[in-house]
Amino acid sequence: MIIVVTGAGGPTGEAVSGYFRKNGHTVIEVGKQHVDLLDRAAVQALADGVEGEHGRVDGVVHLVGGWRGSSSFAETSLDDWDLLHDLLIRTLQNVSLAFEPLLRRSDDGRFVIVSAKAAERPSAGGAVYAAAKAAAEAWTLALADALRGTHSAATILVVKALVNDAMRAASPGAKFSGFTDVNDLAAAIGGLYDRPAAEINGTRLDLTS
Repeated sequence: MIIVVTGAGGPTGEAVSGYFRKNGHTVIEVGKQHVDLLDRAAVQALADGVEGEHGRVDGVVHLVGGWRGSSSFAETSLDDWDLLHDLLIRTLQNVSLAFEPLLRRSDDGRFVIVSAKAAERPSAGGAVYAAAKAAAEAWTLALADALRGTHSAATILVVKALVNDAMRAASPGAKFSGFTDVNDLAAAIGGLYDRPAAEINGTRLDLTS
């Protein structure tokens, strides 16, 4: 398969890219140094390039993330909202708009974002993060509606937070209770191909339970 991983830098991107590569698939890793995902034209050029070189896309895993919060609701900074809007929403919009036509034509395509439990139960100090994640979920569900009736699916994977080996090494006494290991996330994304597109399109799959 041809899998595009956006926001591929860091342990999560490495885990997801490594999972698909180990299973014999072609992975196109997109990090900040490759394409400015805030530039709609640049992202469209990326999608056109993938189509030109490979003729199709079988998966887009959008991993661009970020977190900002405050100690109370009243202390929330709307500068943090501006930052998270770009990271969590605008990049998603640009990527999904560019790749939707390719996904519609795919024989077995998947579009995946990672959301957070915080979108369901926002904390007072986490308003900007929770709102941005909720908006990203809504956008992805709209994409799912666009893919309805095709062989592709848009799916939201929900975590409390992610953990990797470097985090464990840096905090050996921490329990990371309820966190999802990045390798387990990668396996869950791969597992989406084991289920019919119609079954998982427009769904929120909770990896914390």
